[in-house]
Amino acid sequence: MRILNRPPQSETETRQRILQAAQHLFAKRGYDGTTTRDLASAAGVAEGTLFRHFENKKAILIEVATQGWIEILTDLLTELSEMGSYKAVAQVMRRRMLRMHENADMMKVCFMEAQFHPELRDRIQSEVIIKMTDVAEAFFQTAMDRGIYRRVNPKIVAQVFLGMFAVAGFSHETIMEPGASPKQMQEMAEGIADIFLNGVLTKE
Repeated sequence: MRILNRPPQSETETRQRILQAAQHLFAKRGYDGTTTRDLASAAGVAEGTLFRHFENKKAILIEVATQGWIEILTDLLTELSEMGSYKAVAQVMRRRMLRMHENADMMKVCFMEAQFHPELRDRIQSEVIIKMTDVAEAFFQTAMDRGIYRRVNPKIVAQVFLGMFAVAGFSHETIMEPGASPKQMQEMAEGIADIFLNGVLTKE
């Protein structure tokens, strides 16, 4: 029986399909529990095709994590640049929560595997975390220069913000009940933003 020919996919599309399959399998089975044969099968390619695109399985892991974080960084840059005001932090947090399902596998892979693979941890630190912190620091420095935020170390403010940014992204798995409604996510986002902007101490 003849199989109908499908249009050939570009190298970029094939590479992306491999990364998507790897992200899902690494999140589900872990890096060590996933073979290159598993990856090839899930991506619908020959095992040799994997090694035409990536040097080894470790290279696939690192690419999954860094590509995902770069997309998150791009989203953050866009969100910060489009903020209607410096008080609109809740909007950013809420969108992070609503998009959690899109990033859940990638984040799970990062947090599970970074502790076992120094190369992955170093790559995320050098190519993502430092850049995200620099961007956020500049954003908060501008707010301080305009008198909107009180003057404190903008780098520390940026690190606290990014920490909450990560928590908001993990909200479904950590601080929120399973199946939380958009209203509940909005309330949580507003709570996080309020604590970030105003602290928890009463005003004297």
